[in-house]
Amino acid sequence: MRELSVFADESGDKSNHSRYFLLTLVAHDQDDVIGEKIAHYERALCEADLPNIPFHSEPLLNGHKDYEYLGPEQRKKLLVAFNILVQRLPVRYKTFVYRRREFETPGKLEERMKRDVAGMLCEDLEYFQGFDHVKVYYDNGQVIVRNALDEAVASVLSKQAIVKRRTTMTEYRLAQVADYLCTIELAAVKYEAKEHGSTYDKFFGGAGSFKKNWLKQARRKRIS
Repeated sequence: MRELSVFADESGDKSNHSRYFLLTLVAHDQDDVIGEKIAHYERALCEADLPNIPFHSEPLLNGHKDYEYLGPEQRKKLLVAFNILVQRLPVRYKTFVYRRREFETPGKLEERMKRDVAGMLCEDLEYFQGFDHVKVYYDNGQVIVRNALDEAVASVLSKQAIVKRRTTMTEYRLAQVADYLCTIELAAVKYEAKEHGSTYDKFFGGAGSFKKNWLKQARRKRIS
């Protein structure tokens, strides 16, 4: 039985306080075993004397939560190590970018997300229908995202789709990959708009360096 896992992560909130709202979906064919790649990543952290903590982009960049007591150099090394893991994993992703000013209400944003996700599934329908089950993982952080995913997946894939929460460590790592890729795509938007600021410069370098390295590497895995 073939199964596809799809992990969702978002950046921004449904209010007008966020200029941008991004939704990233990361797909992984469960026939592609990734346990050894994750173990290699964790060994590399240990050998570099870096903490093996869950990867979360925003706290890492800003030195919050689990990263509070880590200096910028350690955090940059953690970011590089996770980037290497992402490059080695057999995943594909798609990010949808929305500008909040273009949506009068959260409901209109939800509708647009639902159409976009359904459109992505329809464009590659043969691929998605090649699986016996498509499992969608989302932490239910925002209702509009959950509703958009539920309705879009159900309308296109019907009974094949199962929406569930994360349960295993492997699934947890893949959810972190969605977090990472969502952050890279948000950085791309902000670099393009010249809104990136000193934190991005510190971790990704200037616009040229970011595009040549971080963005180029990530987009090798993007669903066209």
